[in-house]
Amino acid sequence: MPSAQPYETVSVIGGGAWGTALANLCRRNGSATTIWAREADVVEAIRATRENRIFLPGVPLDAGLRATGDLAEAGRAEALVFVVPMQFARSALGALRASASADAPVILCSKGIEQGTGLLLTEVFGEVWPGAAPAVLSGPSFARDVARGLPTAVTVAAGDPGVGARWIATLGAPHFRPYLSDDLIGVELGGAVKNVLAIGAGAVIGRGLGDSARAALIARGFAEMQRLGAAIGAKRETMAGLSGLGDLILTACSAQSRNFSLGAELGKGGRLSDILASRQSVAEGVATAPAVVARARKAGVETPVCAAVADLLSGIKPLDAIIAELLARPLKSESD
Repeated sequence: MPSAQPYETVSVIGGGAWGTALANLCRRNGSATTIWAREADVVEAIRATRENRIFLPGVPLDAGLRATGDLAEAGRAEALVFVVPMQFARSALGALRASASADAPVILCSKGIEQGTGLLLTEVFGEVWPGAAPAVLSGPSFARDVARGLPTAVTVAAGDPGVGARWIATLGAPHFRPYLSDDLIGVELGGAVKNVLAIGAGAVIGRGLGDSARAALIARGFAEMQRLGAAIGAKRETMAGLSGLGDLILTACSAQSRNFSLGAELGKGGRLSDILASRQSVAEGVATAPAVVARARKAGVETPVCAAVADLLSGIKPLDAIIAELLARPLKSESD
């Protein structure tokens, strides 16, 4: 990988926990860094207390990190880290493009598939920002772990290795190790599908079905991820790497995971509307589940585990009926 220098000025678009953690990394690597947040109280808290008390409480932020609610101001940075939730990404990218340079390097850090279109974020980006070449960051990482300096490894995918190297120089740290890839589709797909499977894993544990059942769901769900990846052009080694299997293991096995914890509450009999109303953060798997199923159907790929999660979230069937249907599926070769 070529040696590179960090980008001089960086704006992080999205003031949630993950955006805040990434902004802190950029600033501590020497980039003049601004974080844009939609919520005025997030901007004020960062300015006044050097802490994002709403989404990442208890984590001190670098004194040089700037916060703004003005997207046009943020868009004038040399490089852009995009962390807006997937289902709001299209409109946010459109607004951002109005002030950003047409060839500004953008790294996409949101995870999911767009409802309605079934597009990955790079595909949405290509429609909104034609001609630009984004990078993608994904992998097994909790924002609080990264912000606390705990060891973490992720994948940065870029078509141009020189661009990838600059993003690694901008974001990397001794405790935060980005590995370079050229497989943008694979890195994105792993980050999207793992959230859906994590909801299913949480439901299994919440229902009291045990760790053996969770392991089976993870393994069979991972097989679905690999089949869909192969159908849409992802590399098999990417699916088995940090942004695929690695992120799936983390998200499906930890109560820190928003998607796993949501699934666990559903498994205990909670109502989805009540669970969502009690949270400030976004569980991307909720919107992504039906989009994954639709994308897989279009690609001719069978995804029974993801479809079961989509059914659970839609309320079409109760959890016990969904479990019974999965267990009643015909036995076949594991490689099918």
